[in-house]
Amino acid sequence: MTEEPGGQRDGNAPGRGTRLDIVTIFPEYLDPLGVSLVGKARAAGLLDVRVHDLRAWAHDRHHTVDDTPYGGGPGMVMKPEPWGEALDAVLASGPEPPDRPPVLVVPTPSGRPFTQQVAHELAAEPWLIFTPARYEGIDRRVVEHYGARLEVRELSIGDYVLAGGEAPVLVMVEAVARLLPGVLGNAQSHRDDSFAPGPMAGLLEGPVYTKPPEWRGRGVPEVLVSGHHGRIARWRRDEALRRTSGTRPDLIEGADPAAFDKHDRATLSALGWRPGPDGRFGRPSADVEE
Repeated sequence: MTEEPGGQRDGNAPGRGTRLDIVTIFPEYLDPLGVSLVGKARAAGLLDVRVHDLRAWAHDRHHTVDDTPYGGGPGMVMKPEPWGEALDAVLASGPEPPDRPPVLVVPTPSGRPFTQQVAHELAAEPWLIFTPARYEGIDRRVVEHYGARLEVRELSIGDYVLAGGEAPVLVMVEAVARLLPGVLGNAQSHRDDSFAPGPMAGLLEGPVYTKPPEWRGRGVPEVLVSGHHGRIARWRRDEALRRTSGTRPDLIEGADPAAFDKHDRATLSALGWRPGPDGRFGRPSADVEE
């Protein structure tokens, strides 16, 4: 991506596709948005990605964007003035009035979990503004100020802390972009994703195979070459249950019992799961079979 005047890097023409604005002090960190799936979506006009350098709105000779925290403590806090000017400029560059106000996405380890369901919700929005922070985060008044007139999503991609919010933005943009119409070559490709709504809702995706039929002495499960679509669907469902049981048992524990048919229940029973008084499945520690 190339730097453009006014702190903006390489945006598609205004009004093309779903719009994503990203304000950051490291625009080059977002260069991967120009390649692979997201890059193709941008080239096709399905995504209008605009990356802005926050330091363009810092007016001292050193382009300072941070200062010491009130109350003391380690680290630095990002100043409200550059963020306020940057976000005002981004908002002013949109239609007036906008058909639908943008959603402000704030990556933070203290946010709500970013899930596949949240990705679907964000994919339904025509305009998203991401604010990846550095240091100890952004002065809280910025979120409060814009939260008074915009929907703000404070989101975390996991229970760990990174040096900044740019990596989470890359994760979230890719998760959102692949859900947009026309981005994936096969519109059904994400139907059976782990966590996706649909027949595998709430389960992890099972193992997948391709040619050759044998590799280093290992073959492909016979059912997958049987041509029997019903058996294949059942095998995939059972493998999804098995993987979820072993890797994310919390998903089964929290699942609506109505989501499991009699075949699912038989598979879960073989894996050591038992329905409790409320119908939800649990697995006693002494009764586990993998």
